[in-house]
Amino acid sequence: MLRVLLAMSAFALSPACVSAAEPEAKEYKADGKTLHYRLLKPADVEAGKKYPLVVMLHGAGERGKDNSKQLVWFWNEKKPSPMTRPEVAAAKAFVLVPQCPDGKQWVSVPWGKGSYASPEVSEPLKLTLDLVDSLIKELPIDADRVSVIGMSMGGFGAMDAAQRRPELFAAIVPICGAGDPAKAKDIAHVALWAFHGADDNVVPASGSRDIVEAIKKAGGTPKYTEYPKTGHNSWSPAFDEKDFWDWVFAQKRTPKK
Repeated sequence: MLRVLLAMSAFALSPACVSAAEPEAKEYKADGKTLHYRLLKPADVEAGKKYPLVVMLHGAGERGKDNSKQLVWFWNEKKPSPMTRPEVAAAKAFVLVPQCPDGKQWVSVPWGKGSYASPEVSEPLKLTLDLVDSLIKELPIDADRVSVIGMSMGGFGAMDAAQRRPELFAAIVPICGAGDPAKAKDIAHVALWAFHGADDNVVPASGSRDIVEAIKKAGGTPKYTEYPKTGHNSWSPAFDEKDFWDWVFAQKRTPKK
């Protein structure tokens, strides 16, 4: 009987059983434009303390205006998912998940070419950056611990957000994305951990390799994990990395040298 109780206790405390309240559905309006987003708030917040903010940018398949699809890969109360990880709860992190509208992109460039030359900022990404600024003012968010994570189309978005606002972020995590190598010097001081599948036929692995190499040449120390025999779905093994969230929450904003 004791063995059964111990087994049940271990199961109850396992990461697979950790869940969080559904992130709140909200809208951000500015200049006649609307950005749908979800916001996960800490279960309890101590007066006078500030907490990390993680911005998570979804891929192309989750675009829309239902303010729901963008959570598909990030939040699931019935099984392990990035936003329900115990590390997120322990850090009491705020997690922001905006939704890119149909027909638009976080970065208006072709994905199949990988690396790109920065275009004009897209409307969804501009709204997202403005929203982040607003949330930092309104909520007990530690401005030195703002991170951006993106997968696929969102991997491009994570890189582009940091390249446009290098003073804002403590960490960048682009998964099967790409960046503008010419902007590497602007983000060399920002912690970066990139992920990609070696056999990705949607966004070539050169997209991650190029920006990582450019950051190294600019004096940065980026981390890069490339999964052999893995296609476009490199976010699954990336989110399963043992040190993923510990690494994210260990980062703090540093001034550009």
